[in-house]
Amino acid sequence: MRSEWTLKPLASLAQEVTVGYVGPMADEYVAEGVPFLRSLNVSPFEINTNDLKFVTPEFHSKIKKSALQPGDVVIVRTGKPGTCAVIPEWLPDANCSDLVIARCGPELRPRFLCYWVNSVAAHHISSHLVGAVQQHFNVGAAKTMLVACPSLAEQDQIVSILGALDDRIALLRETNATLEAIAQALFKSWFVDFDPVRARQQGLAPEGMDEATAALFPDGFEESELGLVPKGWQSTTLAEVGFRHGGTIQTGPFGSQLHASDYVDSGVPVVMPKDIQYRRVMTGSIARVSSHDADRLGRHKLQRGDIVFSRRGDVERHALIGERETGWLCGTGCLLVRPGSRWPSPTFLSMTLDAPRARSWLVQHAVGATMPNLNTGILGSVPVLLPTVDVLQLFEEVISVTEEQRNHNASTMETLATLRDTLLPRLISGQLRLPGNAPEEFEVIAKPRACCVRTGT
Repeated sequence: MRSEWTLKPLASLAQEVTVGYVGPMADEYVAEGVPFLRSLNVSPFEINTNDLKFVTPEFHSKIKKSALQPGDVVIVRTGKPGTCAVIPEWLPDANCSDLVIARCGPELRPRFLCYWVNSVAAHHISSHLVGAVQQHFNVGAAKTMLVACPSLAEQDQIVSILGALDDRIALLRETNATLEAIAQALFKSWFVDFDPVRARQQGLAPEGMDEATAALFPDGFEESELGLVPKGWQSTTLAEVGFRHGGTIQTGPFGSQLHASDYVDSGVPVVMPKDIQYRRVMTGSIARVSSHDADRLGRHKLQRGDIVFSRRGDVERHALIGERETGWLCGTGCLLVRPGSRWPSPTFLSMTLDAPRARSWLVQHAVGATMPNLNTGILGSVPVLLPTVDVLQLFEEVISVTEEQRNHNASTMETLATLRDTLLPRLISGQLRLPGNAPEEFEVIAKPRACCVRTGT
């Protein structure tokens, strides 16, 4: 660390250091209202909306001590103590529990504090944890935590570099959310609401389709095990889909095959339940094994078009495997669905299994008194409505544009995150000295490529 950077207790640099609401909450949550953040809503460097809860304005006013405002720095107390983010402008009014709240004074930029806590201070926090059953980071430890205090100009310079990377990552994440919404809207129109079929049934041309494309869809419905479905479409199961197309459903390696001692710093990634989000594999904390162990577990190697399910806990979650993940391993705690080489649309199957009907089915049929569990039999029994091959091929052709863009954006985000994480400890500790024009030199251009989605041929 640069010798001119002094270390000061956070309490001396913050206007206020306090803690989120502590008390029972089960009866306070409502469908809409003031956002109420918990530890799971705080990721390194960002606030996420995973299972975001809400409280009434009246309850929010009652617990004003834990109210949040843009610019506040929040630090997770339990679970992953020390994980830190800044409250963004899109959360003008919010409240929280299980978080330490720091409101910076004039000597400290909130975003600089966020980078400091997520980097240099992270290993210090572990020594300040308290609690015999569940360790947590408390307000007293937060107030005494030492924070570097370079000049505001230096803080701004560091934040401008790291922030440019984080802003690009956020933009790409928002772009991917939009692309997913487009894909979901098309899937729902074709395979849930059956809009093209209903239009043809009424003698109308389906919106956005030419005559040849529309002719691929039937012009009426028939009864099935799933209720009224388009004529000629089949009610089947996931296992039957695999059987017809040369696929399979199998369990990932057991603990006896893959031990904690097998994991290495650099090697072949192993997809675990924790790595599965938004129908994709996230690599932020992914485990790896040597190529020797990967070959030893060759039957669990992933192929493009595979689907990896979480076998325990949040059993609705799955990831569709793309080109990037080919050759990686399906990990312990997962189930591998391989539709087969003759299956025409991996994206259709992934979105079918992500639809509300399938997700609810999985939750209802999972076994286990303490934690929901899936097995190959349960997963194979998921009902699937199977369109004709022509419709499946059309959907894959149309939707592959957004899927390719999403995969490209995800890869770019990981590259930017790696660059940020490489620069972060050196910048935040003062080891990397910055020239005056550093922000311009370090700016990274990672704009999403243009993308369009068509619904006809």
